[in-house]
Amino acid sequence: MSITREQVEYVANLSRIQMTEEEKEKFTQQLGDILTYIEKLNELDVENVPPISQASVSKNVFREDEPGQSLPQKQALANAPDQAKGFYKVPKIIE
Repeated sequence: MSITREQVEYVANLSRIQMTEEEKEKFTQQLGDILTYIEKLNELDVENVPPISQASVSKNVFREDEPGQSLPQKQALANAPDQAKGFYKVPKIIE
């Protein structure tokens, strides 16, 4: 399967992306290469391959929760854009 320049222009128009002529040619070639690779992948026999939810094995890595030294209040509020009575002051969002 290949992609045409007109299809690239159509998608660019839908996306409101302005492209130069060189970019249109480049993306036509690149998207065509991607579709060719996907066709190759579709030829693979995956009949006996179990489905997975992630490509890599992941597990939670926890560390011990150990109490440590807190920042002094003055230092914690040093970069606050606004503060009042020793607390961060934020805009009211609930009426």
